[in-house]
Amino acid sequence: MIKPEGILLVISGPSGAGKGTICKALLEKRPDMAYSISCTTRQPRNGEVDGKNYFFKTREEFEKMIANDGFLEHADVYGNYYGTPKAYVLDQVAQGKDIILEIDPQGALQVKRNYPNGVFVFIVPPSLTELSKRIYKRGTDAVDVIKKRLSSATAELAYASRYDYIVVNDEVERATTKVNNIVSTEHLRAGRTYYIVDEIVKGANK
Repeated sequence: MIKPEGILLVISGPSGAGKGTICKALLEKRPDMAYSISCTTRQPRNGEVDGKNYFFKTREEFEKMIANDGFLEHADVYGNYYGTPKAYVLDQVAQGKDIILEIDPQGALQVKRNYPNGVFVFIVPPSLTELSKRIYKRGTDAVDVIKKRLSSATAELAYASRYDYIVVNDEVERATTKVNNIVSTEHLRAGRTYYIVDEIVKGANK
């Protein structure tokens, strides 16, 4: 039987929406799913492994990949390139593996242009008040940084309409279950499962 393609699940949402927590919880529910590995030109940090944490590239190598249309998305962040390698992701999906990509909305829309077959989920907080509480509760940022994050979050919410699904993260387990159900449903789409019908027809003609 033909092996069905995997799914590229793209998760976005404003800072504090809990997308990272949901991604980790989803991987516990779906151990066969894996994080997408990005390329970067920054230097490896202590303990980071090439091919596991990132694919570490020289600037020349990265720019060559850009010229050869080698990324689903890429960006220059504070002087270092970061990008999602097209060949790696498409190869994993072709093998039937589900890949999760947690990324900002600008990057997600680049991915959508280059790989519209992806499944795009936007995580939102139940309210901006709750979002503010979560960010302050972290205690990791200065007040002025928090204000910038909240301002950015309001702007980022405008991108939600361009996604396939919107999931409210009012409670992590409930939100994770919804995302898990989305993945299960997407695996049943006719475009991904028509091979079953082909197999049935072939069997009837033998």
